Amino acid sequence: MAIDLTMGAVLPTNEIGADPSAIRDFAQAVEGIGFDHLLIYDHVLGADPSVHRLTGPYTDQDQFHEVFVTLGYIAACTTTLGLATAVLVLPQRQTALVAKQAAQLAVLSGNRFRLGVGSGWNHVEYEVLGENFRNRGRRQEEQIALMRELWSNHLVDFDGEFHQVKSTGIEPRPTEPIEVWFGGAHDLQLRRTAKIGDGWFPIGSPNADSAAMVDTLRGYLRDNGRDADHFPIEPQAQFRGGNPELWNSHAERWIDLGATAISIATMNAGLPDVDAHIDAIRQYREAVTE
Repeated sequence: MAIDLTMGAVLPTNEIGADPSAIRDFAQAVEGIGFDHLLIYDHVLGADPSVHRLTGPYTDQDQFHEVFVTLGYIAACTTTLGLATAVLVLPQRQTALVAKQAAQLAVLSGNRFRLGVGSGWNHVEYEVLGENFRNRGRRQEEQIALMRELWSNHLVDFDGEFHQVKSTGIEPRPTEPIEVWFGGAHDLQLRRTAKIGDGWFPIGSPNADSAAMVDTLRGYLRDNGRDADHFPIEPQAQFRGGNPELWNSHAERWIDLGATAISIATMNAGLPDVDAHIDAIRQYREAVTE
């Protein structure tokens, strides 16, 4: 059964290596195979788990390409491919700088960029980047409000809890609004998504827990006077351990939960090189669309 979803692929950032031609080849293959967009994960710093108490899956041994520079490079290597962070750890960064980088990427890509944001889990990154890990959620909401002001207006006056801006702006600005999506499963993040988000990147499988989160999100959307039945939702599928039957079943169950798009991630599947990653995304797309 062919799946009718907008489809993306995840850049295997921690496995693709440092050869820019491999990144180019993967991005052009994503576009050429017929995917609608490419997602990129974000980390600025890796930490040694023997020194730091970490709760997430990545360490100092994992390579992560800087998201804005990499997507700028990919924008120049492609023509129609959508570009998205999924997700940028926004609160560990300076708000005006992210607004500037996102605006520039939107300008150079012809408005192909979508900003997915999250709160992150790596407290070490926050410490080294000089930001407060403990208030990251509350600060994130204000960051988005300020960025939208900066994208929309030549000069901005903003008086918030964390940001004070007077008669200041960025140029050039995007000619179309930059969508801001949220990632995460925490209830507070679902509330923020429903209040100010343009879409949601759920985490996990299309199971009872995910169904409950979708129902919760829809309730919060209704509370905010928003269209709960047509809110964009984009989960991810894993190539690792899958096969055409499982990929189809996974996508169909997400459709039943209200997904509007899906992206395939090929990391952690033991693939040896960029050609193997390209073959993997091709296998997935053929399996769920033919």
